[in-house]
Amino acid sequence: MLMKIPVTLLVLLLLFGITNCLAAGLGGESRIFDVREFGAKGDGTMLDTKAIQKALDACGKSGGGTVQFPAGTYRSQPLTLRANTNVRLEAGATLLASTNQSDFMKVPGNWFEAKSGSDFIPFIGGKDLTDVTFSGKGVIDGSGAAWWDEAEKARQKKPGYTLPRPNLIVLERCQNVRMENITLQNSPKFHFVPTDCEGVVVSNVTVTAPAGAANTDAIDPASCKNVLITRCRIDVGDDNVAIKAGKKIAGREFASEDITVTDCTFLHGHGLSIGSETIGGVHHVTVRNCTFENTENGLRIKSQRGKGGMVEDISYSDITMQNVNPAITLTSYYMNSSAGDVAQPAGIRSNSSNAAVSNTPVYRNIHISNLSATCVGMAGIINGLPDCMISNVVFENVQISAAQSFEIRNARDIQLRNVVVSAKTGAPFTTENAQVEKLEHASEK
Repeated sequence: MLMKIPVTLLVLLLLFGITNCLAAGLGGESRIFDVREFGAKGDGTMLDTKAIQKALDACGKSGGGTVQFPAGTYRSQPLTLRANTNVRLEAGATLLASTNQSDFMKVPGNWFEAKSGSDFIPFIGGKDLTDVTFSGKGVIDGSGAAWWDEAEKARQKKPGYTLPRPNLIVLERCQNVRMENITLQNSPKFHFVPTDCEGVVVSNVTVTAPAGAANTDAIDPASCKNVLITRCRIDVGDDNVAIKAGKKIAGREFASEDITVTDCTFLHGHGLSIGSETIGGVHHVTVRNCTFENTENGLRIKSQRGKGGMVEDISYSDITMQNVNPAITLTSYYMNSSAGDVAQPAGIRSNSSNAAVSNTPVYRNIHISNLSATCVGMAGIINGLPDCMISNVVFENVQISAAQSFEIRNARDIQLRNVVVSAKTGAPFTTENAQVEKLEHASEK
């Protein structure tokens, strides 16, 4: 497994540097479009939507530049990005979403009657763009408190249910996307969703939402290629990062490919996930030098029949976890909630008749090295399908201290190299229909 940032991503960073130089011209600054000069008040009360959109449009029509937000609070309805645009929020600047739910509906009406998230407009959206940047030391705030209470009520009535809501930032089919230094917070649902994009760098970004805010994923690259997420601090109410591949992409064997996550800190949240949508396939994901504290999961690959596809060549290294639950989850029985990850559905032993179901999860060639973790519950779970086992998973230099065992079911070619698991209750590992090498040596020393 590769332990370094792929060459494609290094080239990507170089290209961003060239792009920035070109945008600035020969030795000059890029054109500045100050939103206040277009009429924005920044007083936190008046809606600045029209003024901000005028600035974005003018920047795009002129061939590109920087849309600048000086210090202030800019309250706005949804906005549309243009190509060759750097959205720069200066220190003390906050771009604040309207709390009127109907502002975010494609067809205004009762938002409780929305059928899915596609009925909503994101706070900031863009399609088929090149060279889009978010920068500065300011904040983009989704005013999520206007949405979360009802979402939580719906989730309590039906565990795992996601009440449709808008996302904060969604970019579709874009190339050369950069987000650096800013803070994203309080999204109604997911914070940053690049979809079918190529060349995405997220660097030194903070993403925050209350731990109990339902479905507030931080960064969800969906069917993207060449992605780097580095030096980010994430503290949210759902997946800290979720790599998705919900559909096939024409001309690509894998919808999501060459994704690196490095030097990040994950606090509250559901950890770093691949899935649950993996139909398009996920290939070559590298996660390195990351810290997890108080997350509901650590490293997780999750999917189920009907939503699954190939997930292969995944590398996790130099990972530190404290107070997580559990450290590692590889499950083909994801039940749309974290609690369901460890549940083995009734009839699993006679489940082979489902082999004909399309879009079956396949996980293979996974390497986990130099990981230390303390877990409040289970140490981990590998839960494959009887007819499609999780295969070729290598644990190397792994130490986990947990309240309960590491469970492995329906798996083969699981290799333990210098692995120490200590469980307060039960054996370090429990297995069922699993082939595990050197299992007898994986115990507390």
